[in-house]
Amino acid sequence: MVNKEISSADEAVSNVQDGAVIMVGGFGPAGQPAELINALMRRRPRGLTLISNNAGNGDYGLAALMKSGCVRKIICSFPRQSDSWVFDELYRQKKIELELVPQGNLVARIQAGGAGLGGIFTPTGYGTQLTEGKETRLIDGRHYVLETPLTAHFSLIKAQRADRWGNLTFNKAGRNFGPIMAPASRCTIVEVSEMAALGELDPEAIVTPGIYVSRVVQVPAVQTHLLAQGG
Repeated sequence: MVNKEISSADEAVSNVQDGAVIMVGGFGPAGQPAELINALMRRRPRGLTLISNNAGNGDYGLAALMKSGCVRKIICSFPRQSDSWVFDELYRQKKIELELVPQGNLVARIQAGGAGLGGIFTPTGYGTQLTEGKETRLIDGRHYVLETPLTAHFSLIKAQRADRWGNLTFNKAGRNFGPIMAPASRCTIVEVSEMAALGELDPEAIVTPGIYVSRVVQVPAVQTHLLAQGG
């Protein structure tokens, strides 16, 4: 009997090793798997590479993970904002490496990784410092840059509901990067607010099919809200 539900977040991330590459869903706090990140901090692996849209907010979630000293490098599109003081300090002290990727390129590179493509040609970034040293081509009179796919050992994402097979539905903006990160990693771990019985999820509403999901952990919505607030 296929059952991907795991009893705790700590058990779900128990095999994350030093040096792992980890995709983390979320657009700022929206859709960020806060309890999975907290469990990762309790495990304290070192030398991690994170792939995420941004570099954390305040002192919780991704920012707390970076502050704990677990992260060696982050690949993201939006590292700096008014409450990104943790990343700012680490970067200025040369304690964390940054690979800056335009958001559209970040999405396309993750999608390429999930689809098994060898890369994509995009006009975004051509002629800027972000694409120095990369292969370029002239296609139909327009300059393009070759961007390599992004894959990971693990993806940590958040969904609204799941069944024991790992089929997922999402809540509005909380959906963001989760559906494209799930196929792009060897092991996708999902934090959900509700578990549904098999057949209860409307097939037309399932965004990520269970074939892309390895583990599911239920975290009640109230608890997730408190975790995001640092409680």
